[in-house]
Amino acid sequence: MYAQGQDGLMSTYRSAWRTRSPRTYALSALIIGLYCALYFTDVFEPIAQALHLRNKWFLYGTVYSILMIGGGLYFLKAHGNSRYHKIRIAVNVAIQVVLGLSLPYAMAFFGHPDYYFSYFWPLKYDYLMPGTLNYLPWYLALYSVVGAFIIVPFGALFFGKRWYCSWVCGCGALANTFGDPWRHMTSTSTESWRFEKVSIYAVLVFILVATAMMFGDWFGGNQIGWFHETAEWTKYIYGFLVGSILSGVIGTGVYPILGPRIWCRNFCPMAAILGITQKAGRFRIAVKPDMCISCGNCSTYCEMGIDVRAYAQQNETFTRSSCVGCGMCAHVCPRGVLKLENAWDENTDKANAGQLTIEF
Repeated sequence: MYAQGQDGLMSTYRSAWRTRSPRTYALSALIIGLYCALYFTDVFEPIAQALHLRNKWFLYGTVYSILMIGGGLYFLKAHGNSRYHKIRIAVNVAIQVVLGLSLPYAMAFFGHPDYYFSYFWPLKYDYLMPGTLNYLPWYLALYSVVGAFIIVPFGALFFGKRWYCSWVCGCGALANTFGDPWRHMTSTSTESWRFEKVSIYAVLVFILVATAMMFGDWFGGNQIGWFHETAEWTKYIYGFLVGSILSGVIGTGVYPILGPRIWCRNFCPMAAILGITQKAGRFRIAVKPDMCISCGNCSTYCEMGIDVRAYAQQNETFTRSSCVGCGMCAHVCPRGVLKLENAWDENTDKANAGQLTIEF
C-alpha cells in the first residue's frame, strides 16, 4: 500500500495510537502539559540557554521544526506518490526552517527584531497593533500592513485559502505533517459544523474589536484612563485565551483526539478572513458527474470535517469557506472524481448555491 501512496486507507483504524485509545489520550495530555509549561512557566529557559538559544521560544521553534520534518517524512511515506503533496510538504518544511526558525534567529543574533515573515495579522495578532508597528523598523511595519491587507486577501481571491493555510502558515504546516496521522479524527457532524460557524467568526470579531481599541487608545494618547485599561485588558485576554489556550494548548494538544485542525477550523481569525474571500474567489473542488461510488474516503480524510462525499454524490462542484485545499480528498478517491481547481469561468455552481460570484 505504501507504493500506492494510500497506506492510510488500510492501516488507519488498525493502529491504536491513531484511534481514541488510552494511548492517544495519554499523548494528548502530554502535549497539553508541555504547552502549559511552555506558555506559563520558565522551565524550558535553562535548556534553551544550555543550547545557546536566545530564549525558550527559539527552543520551541527548533522542536517545532523537528516535529514538522519527522511528520513530513511520515506523510510522504504514505502519500508521497502525489506530486502535489511532495511539493506542498517540501514548501511547508522549507518555510518553517527558513522563515520560522533560521531567519528570526539570525535577525535576533544581529540585533534586529526577530520577525516572522510567514505570519500576518490577525493570526499574529500583535503585528498590526500600534505598539508593534512603532517598535518595528519601517520596512517590517510596511510589510506587516501590506501582508495583512494585500498579500493575504488577494492570495485567497486568486488561489483560495490553501495558498496560506496549506502551504505557508506554520500552524497549518504542523497539522499537515505532525498532525496528519490523526486527520480522520476530525468530526463531520452537523453539530461540529454549527459550532464552527459561530466560534470562528466570534474570534474574528474579538480580534477586530481588540485591534480597534488599541488604535483608539493610541490616537487618544493613552490619556483616557478607563479606556486605556480596557484596551490593554482586552488585548491581554485575547493573547491569553486565543493566542495561548485555543491556538496552542487546545489547538495542538488535542491532535490525537479531535484531529489536527481544531484551531484552524474553529478559532483561527486568519482562516475566517481567508474563508470569506475564498467564497468570492476562483478556488473550487470540481466533481466529475456520475462517478462517485460512495466509498467515503474523501470525507474520512478531510481534516476540516467537510462531508465531501455528499457533494460528490450530488455531482455538485463546490466551494466551502473552511476548505484549506490540502488535496487529500482528491488523493484518496479511488476513481479520480475530485479535482482542486482555480478558475474564473463556470461560476454557475456558486450562483446556484446562492454564493457570491465575481465575473472577470
